[in-house]
Amino acid sequence: MTDEILTLPEVTQLLKVAEKTVNTTTRKGEPPAFEVGGPWRFRRTDLDAWIDAKTRRAAGEEAST
Repeated sequence: MTDEILTLPEVTQLLKVAEKTVNTTTRKGEPPAFEVGGPWRFRRTDLDAWIDAKTRRAAGEEAST
């Protein structure tokens, strides 16, 4: 299996943020996630792409100011 599926606690450790923060932002559509019987699940490849996009966007904003 090439796609690693992460749980909410694993994502909070990866992103180094509180579980409440991940829950709140996930309900708004970021980071990308899906529900399996209630709990959120996150595909590692989706998270990596989301982090890369956020990093590029932040770098672009800093460069243009």
